[in-house]
Amino acid sequence: MFTLNCKGRLLMIDKPVVMGILNITPDSFYGSSRTLVADEALRKAERMIAEGAAILDVGGQSTRPGSKEIGAAAEAERVLPVIEAIVENFPDIYISADTYHAALAEQAVDAGACIINDISGGGFDSNMLAAIARMKVPYVCMHIKGTPQTMQHNPVYENVTGEVLEYFIKKIDDCTQAGIHDIIIDAGFGFGKTIAHNFELLRNLSVFRMLEKPVMIGISRKSTVYKTLGITAEEALNGTTVLHTIGILNGAHILRVHDVKEAVETIKLLQLYNAV
Repeated sequence: MFTLNCKGRLLMIDKPVVMGILNITPDSFYGSSRTLVADEALRKAERMIAEGAAILDVGGQSTRPGSKEIGAAAEAERVLPVIEAIVENFPDIYISADTYHAALAEQAVDAGACIINDISGGGFDSNMLAAIARMKVPYVCMHIKGTPQTMQHNPVYENVTGEVLEYFIKKIDDCTQAGIHDIIIDAGFGFGKTIAHNFELLRNLSVFRMLEKPVMIGISRKSTVYKTLGITAEEALNGTTVLHTIGILNGAHILRVHDVKEAVETIKLLQLYNAV
């Protein structure tokens, strides 16, 4: 069991939990996840909460392969009104801000977010770790090789699981030295990995238990699912559920998903399966 201190509120992870994705973008890879209208985002948030999401992850910068960086100011214009609206209407939900900009992370926490989800693990903004330590919020530290613009240009590893594990050993030390207490690790499926790399990491996910940190997986509707099956992201829900099942069996604590209802059902069935 893990306990995360989210600005004075405790998020207990004694079973897998679901983080619902709210993309305040026009260009995220899965079309149905996109919105630029605060009212529409609020309706999506309401549905996800009703379906059982414990956390909502609000992001304004697409990080799909080849995506164009819009900058922290434009990102703030997209996400801050949505975070404020969610806080006003659903004050009990835990809100994560998906950003690699330290200044925006601080603005988001001021607006009501209580978790920061950084795809770069502090690698894109040297001020990020110090900012997280000052704010005293949980930090999702992800592994990425390259940048969203370059990460899928022939990524190569000698041993992907070993290299990602070494990365986290160092990053956890960096975070601890900076004064960050609550660290969540995310192996970064699709972020500088081939489909084969992603399956190897999923198979070996239990290795990361030695880090004694909550493990998040973000594989929902990604190309590992739809390219493997020869379908589209819109058709990838069933395959996503299969990989979520494998992820939980191998030790995942947080599922970052587009489809909350199905992920919650997966967790419920696996709980009963494990209780037998």
